[in-house]
Amino acid sequence: MSKNPFDLSGQVAVVTGSSRGIGRACAELLAQLGAKVVISSRKVEPCHDVAERIRNAGGDAHVLPCNISRRNEVEGLIAGAIQHYGKIDILVCNAAVNPYYGPLLEISDEAFDKIMGANVKSNLWLCALTIPQMAARGAGSVVLISSIAGLRGSTAIGAYGISKAADFSLCRSLAGEWGPKGVRVNCIAPGLIKTDFARALWEDEENTTRRFATTPLRRIGEPHEIAGAVAFLASEASTFVTGQTIVVDGGVTTAAV
Repeated sequence: MSKNPFDLSGQVAVVTGSSRGIGRACAELLAQLGAKVVISSRKVEPCHDVAERIRNAGGDAHVLPCNISRRNEVEGLIAGAIQHYGKIDILVCNAAVNPYYGPLLEISDEAFDKIMGANVKSNLWLCALTIPQMAARGAGSVVLISSIAGLRGSTAIGAYGISKAADFSLCRSLAGEWGPKGVRVNCIAPGLIKTDFARALWEDEENTTRRFATTPLRRIGEPHEIAGAVAFLASEASTFVTGQTIVVDGGVTTAAV
């Protein structure tokens, strides 16, 4: 009988922004499938809560706090993960920021730079520190958590959308560069998901009413529904998939207006 292609036993995964929301759901599912998981976010205590939950379920988790906007902390995260587990097989770049809601031409330089630094440059740092050791072993999977904001215009989160569109391009270029060495790089573009990060959107009754009406599934998503797509891209079930952006949005980007 052939091996379950979703079995991640023996694999090591680093998931940024994994103390809550999508990142937490990803970390917990990867651990459930057998991976050893590094839990990371800016605040250490919530990370320990997630790690304890994973261990109590029989999994293996290690905590390494990291502010992905700071190069030295990103370097410490990757070095610490390799020191603890010996390698990294799966990198999930989930952490992101969005400090500004409003017209694009009114955003401050500081806010724009913060968005681009945390949402794009940090992903490049993470990949640069992780992919070469994957390539040395001839295999690895990187998943960038982007957003459908990168596919559509927005009057409220335009700068965030720019950063997420940049992640699509980063994914395609890295996939081309590192595919010959066995490393796959893909993106996931969630729609509106019920997380603290997107609270300003889904707590807006007018916005959610409009979103429900224009989404074929007539609801917003849950974090675990993104985790399933991450698990697919992290596993042997997707070994011929690279450079792609998988949209997980309940059909909202396909619906007739």
